[in-house]
Amino acid sequence: MTSSPELDRLLAIMARLRDPQSGCPWDVAQSFRTIAPYTIEEAYEVAEAAEADDTPALKEELGDLLLQVVFHSRMAEEAGQFVFDDVAGAISDKMVRRHPHVFADVAIESPEAQTVAWEEQKAGERQAKGAASALDGVGVGMPALTRAVKLQRRAARVGFDWPNVEPVLDKIDEEIAEVCVAMGEGPARIEDEIGDLLFAVVNLARKLDTDPEKALRGASRKFERRFRRVETLLTEQGKLPGTASLDEMEALWVTAKTEER
Repeated sequence: MTSSPELDRLLAIMARLRDPQSGCPWDVAQSFRTIAPYTIEEAYEVAEAAEADDTPALKEELGDLLLQVVFHSRMAEEAGQFVFDDVAGAISDKMVRRHPHVFADVAIESPEAQTVAWEEQKAGERQAKGAASALDGVGVGMPALTRAVKLQRRAARVGFDWPNVEPVLDKIDEEIAEVCVAMGEGPARIEDEIGDLLFAVVNLARKLDTDPEKALRGASRKFERRFRRVETLLTEQGKLPGTASLDEMEALWVTAKTEER
């Protein structure tokens, strides 16, 4: 496989960092399990840079994410399992296999048709691996909202889905009522019902073609931005959030919202 000088350099740097005698003690001590949380974190930072349309940050974060791939590949190479080229080769083979309309003579006329063909390809691959359920292969380590979407999409492909959004809204109302009942039944019951409510809200987002992870990240950024503005306004009044009343802070919250319009 043809490589680039900089990629070769990165692979050599990782090999040096992992050297048991002369490498970095922290890097040498890591394993697939201990590195995995950093991999997830870097993927989210790539998403944040992309959503912010921050090209310099995106370049940097993509480099950080690439490092994670190189790190995992190096540990696998040391264990005699696979090398970086195997990783690149496997994804290249998959992309060619899943795009027969580009690399073979299959005709696919629209993005929608490609989506259907892509999912059929994936389903065939799962069956070849012995998958027995439509839900097989949905990873348990991904963020809960994302996993909920994937589970719902898999179930929908075999017909287990409401035809429109109205029953989903009814389900959300039902789950809110069950949370209210659970509030008198203890923490375990509350957690269970709130989980059902969140799952129903994810279903609503899916039906409305909205990414719940992205929506919640946006809402969190908005909350942070507005709350920081409330703190600034309080400081200008000679107060701190802990000393201001809820009514005072809510009034400033309205001010912060108004300023954004």
